[in-house]
Amino acid sequence: MTQARGQGTEPGGDERDRAATVRVFIALAPPDEAKDELERVLSPAYDAYPRMRWNRIEDWHITLAFLGELPVATVPLLGPPLADLAASRGPVELALRGGGHFDERVLWSGIDGDLDGLHRLATDVRTVVKECGVPFEDRPLRPHLTLARARRDDESSVLDVAAGLAGFTGRPWRAERLHLVGSNFGRGPGPIRYRDIEAWTFGGR
Repeated sequence: MTQARGQGTEPGGDERDRAATVRVFIALAPPDEAKDELERVLSPAYDAYPRMRWNRIEDWHITLAFLGELPVATVPLLGPPLADLAASRGPVELALRGGGHFDERVLWSGIDGDLDGLHRLATDVRTVVKECGVPFEDRPLRPHLTLARARRDDESSVLDVAAGLAGFTGRPWRAERLHLVGSNFGRGPGPIRYRDIEAWTFGGR
C-alpha cells in the first residue's frame, strides 16, 4: 500500500529497498556452440532490424522457474536444495528449433529434444522453491529462448524475424548445469543484464 508523502518514509528509501532485493530465476543455458549456430542465422536480422532490443547472446537462457523480486537474504536458502537436485539428475538433451513471438512484441527461439525431461526438471525445481517457502507465480512451462523485444512503435519486426526462423533446426546439445540467476530488469534505462548467482553441474560432476 502506498504511504502518504511524509508518513513513515525516509529519503533514499526506494534505493535501499531495491538494494535489498534481487530479481531471480532458475534456468538452463545453451552451450556456446549452439548459441553461435543461432547467432549466425540471426546475423542478417541484426543488421535489418537494429532498433529491436536484442538480448545479449551471453544472456540467452531457458527459464525453468521465474521467482521475481526476492529479498537478498532469501536467495542463499535456495542453494543447498538446488545443488542436491542437480547432483541427482543427468544432463537434459535439447536443441534450438524454429521461432515465434509473444504478443507480436517478444521474439523467441523454440526448444526441441527431451521435452518430457525438461518438464520433469522444471517441476522438481519448482517443488524445491516451494519447499523453501519462496512464493512465486507457478505458470505453466513454455520452453523458449527469448531473443529480442520490439519497441512500442514497431509492429512488424518481430513477426518478420520469427517467420525467418521457422525453418531453423539447431544441433542437439546437453544442458550440463542448473543456474540460479539474478537480473537488473526494471532497474534502469539500459539493457537487461543477467549474472549467475550460483550454478551446479548435473550429476554432481
